[in-house]
Amino acid sequence: MRAMAFVGFKKSGKTTTIEKVARVLKEKGYRVAIVKSMHSEFDRPGTDTWKFSRIADSVLVHAKDTDALLFKAKDINALFSMISSDVVLIEGFKSIKHVPKVICARSEDEVRELNDGLAIAVSGVIASQGVKEVDGLPVIDGTREPEKLAELVLKRGFMLPNIDCGLCGFNCEQMAKLIVKGEKSVNDCVVLSSRPKVIIKIDGQPLYLKDWVQELVEKTIKGMLSAMKGYREGKRIEIIING
Repeated sequence: MRAMAFVGFKKSGKTTTIEKVARVLKEKGYRVAIVKSMHSEFDRPGTDTWKFSRIADSVLVHAKDTDALLFKAKDINALFSMISSDVVLIEGFKSIKHVPKVICARSEDEVRELNDGLAIAVSGVIASQGVKEVDGLPVIDGTREPEKLAELVLKRGFMLPNIDCGLCGFNCEQMAKLIVKGEKSVNDCVVLSSRPKVIIKIDGQPLYLKDWVQELVEKTIKGMLSAMKGYREGKRIEIIING
């Protein structure tokens, strides 16, 4: 799955840029998911959905214009696990560290403030000011040349597991920065490139496990099954839990 975060301060052009890029990707036939970070309350206290969500694990809303699933993800990995698409465009989440970023800015100072080593390009309001490059980062006008940004997403977008397993010798943030620099590739991520011993999928989406967790799950399951009648050693054990 290719992923790209579009980060920037308020009124920097993030939403417009993502809208244009998403449209180009859809026209190319890709399944696109957009994840947006909001600073305000979505499910406001006192509303019916707010009352329901205090009781239920999840709330499904059907309205005239759209449908929604309200739930509380315990972390960013749980949130992204809900996605089934070819490309993920992320608006906001300035603190995210396991995906590359396009900085949407109004000035060069904003670019420098937001550049944490994961940026691959600059867009937003600054692109309409005639600026072509900031500290080696190309400035691409997402409103006039969304095709260029879409191509960049397809060519350089990625999402690391964000579990900091250390099997590659780095944590996910360090590896992401090396990939952005061109010194490493996604194939250098052991979790993504190798076939793990234990594979867990929830509704078809993989749940990435650290090496020691895989070993723990393997030994626990085999230990329980070995005490049951009819158990025999096999090369592959499948357990499916229908919820």
